[in-house]
Amino acid sequence: MFKDDLLLGKRILVTGGGTGLGKSMATRFSELGADVIIAGRRLEVLKAAAGEIEARSKRPVKAIQLDVRRADMVERVFDEIWADGPLSALVNNAAGNFIAQSERLSPRAFEAVTSIVLNGTAYCTIAAGRRWIEAGHPGNILSIITSAAWTGQAFTMPSAAAKGGVFAMMRSLALEWGPKGIRTAAIAPGYFHTEGAWDRLFPEGAISQPVHEELPISRMGDHSELADLASYMMSDRSSYITGECIVIDGGRWLSGTSGFATRPLFTWDNQRWDRAREEIAAAR
Repeated sequence: MFKDDLLLGKRILVTGGGTGLGKSMATRFSELGADVIIAGRRLEVLKAAAGEIEARSKRPVKAIQLDVRRADMVERVFDEIWADGPLSALVNNAAGNFIAQSERLSPRAFEAVTSIVLNGTAYCTIAAGRRWIEAGHPGNILSIITSAAWTGQAFTMPSAAAKGGVFAMMRSLALEWGPKGIRTAAIAPGYFHTEGAWDRLFPEGAISQPVHEELPISRMGDHSELADLASYMMSDRSSYITGECIVIDGGRWLSGTSGFATRPLFTWDNQRWDRAREEIAAAR
């Protein structure tokens, strides 16, 4: 369905592109002809991922260290990227999340999520948008969010709040920047297994049945499905889509399964939560 040159000539930055869904999207973009840049905090992980992607796509992939929480670093990195030419698109994928009782969250724990998801997305989005606008260049921004942005979700309140802010950001900028040739949109994935993130959300005892059993489609998502959807959103074939969020979750949110509501977490006492926190920390 996708031609090998679908994204030829596109220059795409993927934050959080060294692992998980970010890596899967970056791989697909490169296979379809894009010049891909992956960014994240761990340079050694990024370099390894870039090598794997290059081996599959036979195209060069640039790895660049970036902590999206630091506005000054975002500006320096975007200057470095733009020195070789403007981006065609930005994918805001960098995120952080873990389960916790909201009433026991410290300010630092809350900010550990929101500083990446909301602030980091804003810093990167504004950095790209300003450069496109100043040069009169078109642009495309895709942010990875979650259906919890509008349904809410117990035990991951900081992420739901931050993703809700990102969705509002994309819709607001679709209105403001659309006349300048910049479109902004979002994708809300459901259950796609990723190492690390999965352990922080589903420590031992957190679920009473396989999570896919609650879905109408009754299976987990495959990374290739999300990567193809993101590729379509990167392509000129989607140029009439802006300000929208496309959900790819097997019917999860439509069926009222916003997450954790039917699981054992509501029965845990503080001691069990403390043990889970230790398990989550050990999994990082």
